[in-house]
Order: sequence, then C-alpha cells, then structure tokens
Amino acid sequence: MTLIHRLLLTLCLFTLPLTAAAALHDQVAEQLRDRLEVATAEAGNGDADPERSPLHRFFLDRVYRPAWSEDGQPTARAEQLLAVLAESRGHGLAPAAYGYDQLSETLRDWPEEPAPGAVADLELQLTRVWLQLAEDALTGQLNPDVVAPDWELQSPPSEDLVQALSQGLAEDDIATAVRQLYPDQDNYHQMRRALARFQALAEQGDYPRMEAGPLLRVGDRDPRVETLREQLRLLGDLEDDAPLSETLYGEALEAAVRDFQRRHGLQVDGVVGPRTVAALNTPPADRAEQLRVNLERLRWMPRDLGDRYILVNIAGFSMTVHAEGETVMRQRVVVGRDYRRTPVFTGNMTYLVLNPSWEVPHRLATRDVLPLIQRDPEYLERMGFRVLQGWGADEREIDPESLDWDRYSHRYFPYRLRQLPGPQNAMGRVKFMFPNRHNVYLHDTPSRELFQQPRRAFSSGCIRVERPLELAAWLLRDQRQWSPEAIDKALEERRERTVPLRRGIPVHLQYWTAWVDAEGTLHFRDDLYDRDTGVAAALAALPKPEPTLWPELGAATRR
Repeated sequence: MTLIHRLLLTLCLFTLPLTAAAALHDQVAEQLRDRLEVATAEAGNGDADPERSPLHRFFLDRVYRPAWSEDGQPTARAEQLLAVLAESRGHGLAPAAYGYDQLSETLRDWPEEPAPGAVADLELQLTRVWLQLAEDALTGQLNPDVVAPDWELQSPPSEDLVQALSQGLAEDDIATAVRQLYPDQDNYHQMRRALARFQALAEQGDYPRMEAGPLLRVGDRDPRVETLREQLRLLGDLEDDAPLSETLYGEALEAAVRDFQRRHGLQVDGVVGPRTVAALNTPPADRAEQLRVNLERLRWMPRDLGDRYILVNIAGFSMTVHAEGETVMRQRVVVGRDYRRTPVFTGNMTYLVLNPSWEVPHRLATRDVLPLIQRDPEYLERMGFRVLQGWGADEREIDPESLDWDRYSHRYFPYRLRQLPGPQNAMGRVKFMFPNRHNVYLHDTPSRELFQQPRRAFSSGCIRVERPLELAAWLLRDQRQWSPEAIDKALEERRERTVPLRRGIPVHLQYWTAWVDAEGTLHFRDDLYDRDTGVAAALAALPKPEPTLWPELGAATRR
C-alpha cells in the first residue's frame, strides 16, 4: 500500500464520525420539521397559512437545529431542565404535572445510538415541558377564568417565551430563564419559604394534636400544655430552646399563643379555646396546600401593582396602603357577608365624597330597609331617609306618611330611598370612589364596634374602613387646600362635597387566605367565601403525562 493510500485511509477514518454526526443532525432536523409541519397543518384545519405554535416557532427560528442534544445524546441542558422542574415544587407547582419522573427515566435510559425520530421526540418533549413550566411560572398553572370566573383580573403578565428560551440556551442557563418569570415580590418569596417549612413538617409526620378539653388560661396546669408547647415550637411561635415538658400554662407561653392567634385572625386573648385548638391542630399538609393555592393566585396578578396603590385583602379583613415600595398604612376593614360577597377586581380611585348621602340600591332597599320601615314607621325619619320617585328633573320627594307600606315588597316597590348626610348615614363621613360595575367602594361607617370583631363580614359588599379620615388625609396630602384641618371643617358643615384626587390611585381588591406581611410574619385565615376549595381541587386534578414521550406538539396552553 502506497503512502498516499495510507493517508487517504487515515483521513476517511477521521471524517467518517463527523459525516455520521452531520447525517444524524440533518435527519433529526428533518424529523422535527416534518412533525411540526404536520401538527401545525392539523391544528390550522386546512388554513393556507395556519398560525404556528410557540413550539413550532422556536424550532423554525433555529432552522430545526436540535436544542437539547448533540450527536444524538442529551446535553447538560436537559439535566438543567430536570433540576428546575424539581425546584418548581418549592413554588407550589407539581413536577409530576410536567412528567418529571417519566422524563428522568427517559434521560437515564437513553440509548447510545438512538434513532433520529427518537431524538426528535426528545427535543419536542423537552421544549414542550420548558414552555409549559415557563408559562405556569409567569401566569399560573390554572386559568382563573375557569376556576374563578367571578374574579375580574387585570391582563396577566406577558412575555415572549420563545425568545426567553432562546436567550436561556444562548447563555447556557435555561434554569435562570425560568426563575426570572416567577413573581419577584417579597410576599411571594417569603411564602415559598413558608411552603418549604410546612412541606417538611408534613413529610416528617407525627405532628402533635391537642385533645379537646377545658379552656386554658394563664396559671392553669394541664397535661395538654406539653402538646401546646410542641405545636407552637414547630410553628415558629415559640423559641426552640423553650422547655417542652412543663404542664404550667405560664405567661411566656401565653405570649406565644397571642402571637399565634394574631397570625390566624383569632380573638387575641391568650385563652386556648376551641377555635385556637382547631387552628393549632390543622395538619401541616393542609397549610402547605393553603400556601400552594395562594402562591397560584399571586401568579395570576400583574407583576407591577403601581408605585402607589391600595390593597384590600377580603379574607384577611385588612387594607394596606403602599407607596414607593413601602407599606405606609394598615387598617382593619369590614367586608361583605357570604351571601353578598365583596368582589375581586382592580379599580382606579379618582375622587372621594365628604358627608356623602346614600342612594340605597333597590335590592337593599326592598330586602333590608323595607322590612324595618314596616316594623317601625318612625325608622325613616330617625335614620334620615327620604322617599323619592323619578330621576333627574322628574325626581320628586314623596311624603312617607302618605304610603301604605304594607302594600310593598321586594317584588313591587316603585320608589327610591336616599339617606341624607349625618351621624346615622351608612356611608359615615366619607366614601372613596373607584367607579366600577359592582357599585363597590370604600367608606366610613357609624358602626364602629364591628372593627373589634375578629371575623368582620357584615357589609353588603362594600368595604368599611376603620380610620377613613386618616386615609383621606393621606390621599389629599399633596393638595394643599385639603389639609386635615380643611377636611375637618368641611365635615362640620354637613354638606355633601365631591373632592377629585389630583392623581388617581389603583385599588386592588384581592382574596388571600395565606400571606406574609412586610415584617415577615406569616398569616393564615379561614376561607371566608369557600374560594380555596375550587382552586385546590383544580390543582390536584391537573393532567399527568402518560409514561411515554409526549406526542403533543402544539403550544403550551393554560389548563
């Protein structure tokens, strides 16, 4: 064999693997193109130019080059995806919903010489999983229009997920590309930490349970105190080095109970009664589920709530005012009864009314006020009501003594009721207006005693504010003609007056049964309107992939 023949043979031996690799690359690209073109055509129902899914657009932008494999073998990017899938559990997501176990098994048992079709299927599966996880991180696993149709949510956050994935691949960091899509808010991060703690408690098992018994007060001795101490220690209300064997219910333990009651919306009296025992006995797995539900709700919300905004947590009976990243005010509120629920939506507060009159909605007039009038003929005059008929220029006042009130009911009542400004007015001294179709707003109330109740669901849907003049002064602080003294003077006049805000402020009415406040304190509340149940059931019912490579080639879609 000549020297030239030997050189040619050696060159062929070196170039054969390269040629084979190039051939496999081309075959995988062809398989990807064929699969995606067929799926797109079928999804388009014969359209000449059907809309391509994000999955198809991603590979089209890459000219169908593999993204997760090289020479037919999965790269480190596939392991990165597995890691970020496992990490999703800490966000309250379910790795099983993305086929985590099946995907792990597929990668572990991947053959040395896979067929081009198998490589193409793996590429599609990994991309499909990343896009679905990214969408869930950005806007939640559930479609709120389906599981919470009575909620009016602002447009969810939007992001070009194809571009985000392409950038993550270019930077060789697809994990960070997902992580930056989750809400970046202190409350969200703190709730994640709380979720991890309760998940760990649930997995440990043997969470202690306190037996029913008499009320526990400071100075009492009871064998259940040992269980109480252990529960409070595990839940973080009592220091780890606190003694656990004493049966005396002492002052230090009472202080921990008060903290627990405050965090759970209970009567803060330090007395361990049935409601406190029930809250203490709630299994950690139930609390973890409660946190999952509320983390999901946070993903539904816009990422930017505004540089100034008012936030009402309906289930927490609370209102907070935020400005420039700080919580500048906290107040208790009264919200709607269960059968007259305060709705979830966002509005823009543009004005307030001092010394407001109250136009009683027809439903409330006939179902609430009319029976009171029928029982007590003096009720109208005592409470400052006027009876009206007609609207605008045709409006006229009717003498209530001229009416036979027993003739009327919720089926027939041709009049309107207006309550004039005054100490008995249901709106109190001021109302805060953010026009909306629900006719819901914030307002004062003469029923001050209600703010002392731990469970404050007494209204007909509007939100009663504990310290309305403080809120009014803050809203008008940059309008010099409306100093606190000017507000007081206008209120003394007892004349209805509309005050426009120089700058509107968003009002977010939300429903959270678990949250972390600005001081880092974790709170839980009862599910006032039974809204957690549907979300938890929908999360539990999320479809799990079959234990094979996913055949679905379409877009990532919200469930």
